[in-house]
Amino acid sequence: MAETKREIERKYDAPDEGFRLPDLHKVPGVAEVIDKGVVELDAVYYDTPDQRLAAQRITLRRRTGGDDAGWHLKLPVGVEDGVRDEVRAPLSDDVPRSLTGLVRSRVRSAQLVPVVRLRSSRDVTHLADADGTVLAEVCVDAVRAERIGGEQATEWTEIEVELADDGDPAFLGKVEKRLRKAGVERSASASKLARAMEETGIRGPGKSDERKPVTAGDHVLARLREQRDALVELDPAVRRDLPDAVHQMRVATRRLRSAFKTYKKVLDPAVTGPVGEELKWLGAELGVDRDREVLTDRLTARIDALPRTLLLGPVRGRLRIWAVARRLGSRRHTVAVLDGRRYLALLESLDALLADPPLLPAADRPAANVLVKAALKDHARLAARIDHALSLPPGTDRDHALHDARKAAKRARYAGETAVLALGKKAKKFAKRVKKVQSLLGDHQDSVVAREALRDLAIQAHAAGETAFAWGLLYGQEQAAATDGERALPAVWKRAAKPRL
Repeated sequence: MAETKREIERKYDAPDEGFRLPDLHKVPGVAEVIDKGVVELDAVYYDTPDQRLAAQRITLRRRTGGDDAGWHLKLPVGVEDGVRDEVRAPLSDDVPRSLTGLVRSRVRSAQLVPVVRLRSSRDVTHLADADGTVLAEVCVDAVRAERIGGEQATEWTEIEVELADDGDPAFLGKVEKRLRKAGVERSASASKLARAMEETGIRGPGKSDERKPVTAGDHVLARLREQRDALVELDPAVRRDLPDAVHQMRVATRRLRSAFKTYKKVLDPAVTGPVGEELKWLGAELGVDRDREVLTDRLTARIDALPRTLLLGPVRGRLRIWAVARRLGSRRHTVAVLDGRRYLALLESLDALLADPPLLPAADRPAANVLVKAALKDHARLAARIDHALSLPPGTDRDHALHDARKAAKRARYAGETAVLALGKKAKKFAKRVKKVQSLLGDHQDSVVAREALRDLAIQAHAAGETAFAWGLLYGQEQAAATDGERALPAVWKRAAKPRL
């Protein structure tokens, strides 16, 4: 069983081999400096032969010694250095399956092999406040790194300051100020592994092209790379069941599909079409979990808002049973999809498309002209669908038409987002106005789905001999919310009806 710990730390280079820590009693907030002694650590780091994990600032190691011996997978959190989630698993000979799944989107079918062995003699010190609460752990590590399968080796001494659980990150700045006075500087390497690889001659991944987008093709490809990267990076978050991860991963699939459809003059649809269909498949599979999550939250909020005198029967209990049954099935389904060959083949297809993009003549044209034309075309499509929906009487046909308009709103919004770098504020405002239309239509669709669920729950309650009063009351609230949304749509759309690009 894997466990996760949020790690917030800073690393420093020791100024000389015989370095000793300065008096840390002088750090504000520190009342006690506790010497915890020296511990010997032995860690073997794993990666693919072409260092795919290192390229993403991910480390995977098997470590013995210390009080946390076992397998450790460190995943970066955001773009800030020094903040990582450390996922731990018990010691075993092979990489645990609980960790291989979390790197699957990066590793794909490549083999994980040992690349570097680090042996550290770690001198541990705890900094505590007046109540005896540990604020941080300060370690002076004498490190020897050896390249696996080679004779190259290197040695160095570094200082590592790790914030205690639930500690204030500002405290690290206070410790750093004291260390700087002793001549200590921040390490140039992001991790021990990065330094070991560099100093033992292991070739790291090459740098990607960071040039500023100029042509329409540049902008579209930058958008695709951004969303491909999001898809890959969100994979482990979905597997760990982190909040909103499924939703964000599904959004990445939609943005990729929308780009393929919106920019048919830039990228050959004969090539992007099949990839788009696979993205549609993935989005639908992820939707099983996401739709369950949204619906459960919506119904729970509705119940919470009802006066207790109107909650007749075991309303909360029935919703809980209904939600748990759906959750267990949807979670298993989602992880099975991410473990499947079809999903990995999709990731490979995206990589291949970006490595050799099927550019058409419009790709070489000025970005502003092409991106504006594409956004206006998507906006016109949205306008036609809204006009059609509003022309229909309330009912099932209008519900379906409004759902189609919602899809068109997403596509137009994504076109605006892609154009922001080339067009600036005009594109940003365009996307913002369309997003408001999308949000209104999205809430309407959520109400449609909620009413279907409430009807099912009412039937189940009635069959069990319970009163269906509360479920009928909630159904009426959802019906009223949908009606209010339909009445508000013309005014919201009026503010977005003129693209102003």
